[in-house]
Amino acid sequence: MELLGSTLAAPYAHPRPTPANFLPAISAMASSYRNCFPHCNLTHSLSLPWRPSTYYKAASNSPALDPCCTRSQRVSESTTLPCVSNRTTLFTRYTPDDWYRSNLTNFQESNTSRHNSERLRVDTSRLIQDKYQQTRKTQADSTHNLGERVNDIGFWKSEIIHELDAMIGETNELTDVKKKLERALMETEAPLQVARECLFHREKRMGIDLVHDEVEKELLTEVDIILCCQERMKLHLDKAIAQLAASRASQHELEKDLSDKQAACRIDDKCHHLRNTSDGVSYFCGVERVNAMVSVPESWAKFTHDNILRSQSERAASAKLRDDIQNLLVVTANEMWNQFNKVNLAFTSRIAETADAKNKIQIHLAKTLQEIFQTEMTIESIKKAIEDKCAFLKVAQTRLDERTRRPNIELCRDTAQLRLVNEVYEVDDTIQTLQQRLRDAQDTLQSLVHTKATLEHDLAVKANSLYIDQEKCMSMRRSFPSTRRLVGFC
Repeated sequence: MELLGSTLAAPYAHPRPTPANFLPAISAMASSYRNCFPHCNLTHSLSLPWRPSTYYKAASNSPALDPCCTRSQRVSESTTLPCVSNRTTLFTRYTPDDWYRSNLTNFQESNTSRHNSERLRVDTSRLIQDKYQQTRKTQADSTHNLGERVNDIGFWKSEIIHELDAMIGETNELTDVKKKLERALMETEAPLQVARECLFHREKRMGIDLVHDEVEKELLTEVDIILCCQERMKLHLDKAIAQLAASRASQHELEKDLSDKQAACRIDDKCHHLRNTSDGVSYFCGVERVNAMVSVPESWAKFTHDNILRSQSERAASAKLRDDIQNLLVVTANEMWNQFNKVNLAFTSRIAETADAKNKIQIHLAKTLQEIFQTEMTIESIKKAIEDKCAFLKVAQTRLDERTRRPNIELCRDTAQLRLVNEVYEVDDTIQTLQQRLRDAQDTLQSLVHTKATLEHDLAVKANSLYIDQEKCMSMRRSFPSTRRLVGFC
């Protein structure tokens, strides 16, 4: 019976029947096969694969039932076998119902097997299609996730590049400001040296001019201001050096993070563009069990975010320090220039005072010289007057001496005698008065000469002070650096 390609009527819900533990009866089999195949011998038909073990035992006792014997042997020996009815009676173990049930069971099993096979084929086809779609979807999700990962890396790369460019720019600006600060610090050495040399030269003033005047006070203040400005510049220079080190460290972290992200972006982009037909696709057994991860997306993003925040913080600190340095340069330049102008004003005032004093001294010296000349002339006139009075005294005394030689009664105290005596006293008194005046004139002359010497010395002192203040100090102070140089510009 050919049932290939036919659809079984058994539903999927029917359970598979339990195989029968028995076979149809031999008599039924023999009669059925005899009717269907009249030309075939029964013994040949008994070589079916489902014959029972009892039949094999019976066949072992009957050589005629040996399946290995030839047809001629079976025919020749068939005359010696018992009759069919007796053998059937002897070997019959099943009834026709058993035979029909066996066939039905086989048919049901065949239907069930074919139904299960068909269901397995349909399920397998559906499973293959579902797994194929699921695998494609999984791969598409992985590709999408890789694409999103590449986008995330690209976003953080752009953020890092933006921050890195800003940091590099800020570092370069701070470096330029640092160089300006160093140049400004070097420029303060010249004014400091000038102020100290001015103090040193002013120590060479002489006499009364070696005074702690306003110029010296302003010079000392200028030295203190320049030293204070230098200290503040050095402090900010140290801060700039430390800030540059911190900025470069933050820049190094950004560059390292950027390099890592560029490498990761290349790898993930390569993975994102891998397809089933791409070159280099191979098996790597056990790679899915390797856990080489050192971070999670949160810590990964936080790491870069912290690097950017640190860079922004360092950049803000650098910008603030840069502004502080710029303000410091302006403030220190103004302070030094203001004090420089104060010192110059004090020098100008002091030079004017000294020049005025020198001019007055010259005037007094000229008057003193004139007075000395007049006094010397007076002394000469007094000496001449005394010399002249000596002649009168000689004449009067000579007359008195001659009159003392008058004889006898002629030696009279007459009017002429009295007048001559009075003349002698008067002339002598005049001479004494003139001599006293001569001594006074000579003392006055000595005083004038001393005054002249004092004025000449004071004039030399004033001239020396003017030379120090006007020629040495003010000539040096003309080289005071400009405001542009004091703020660090070339």
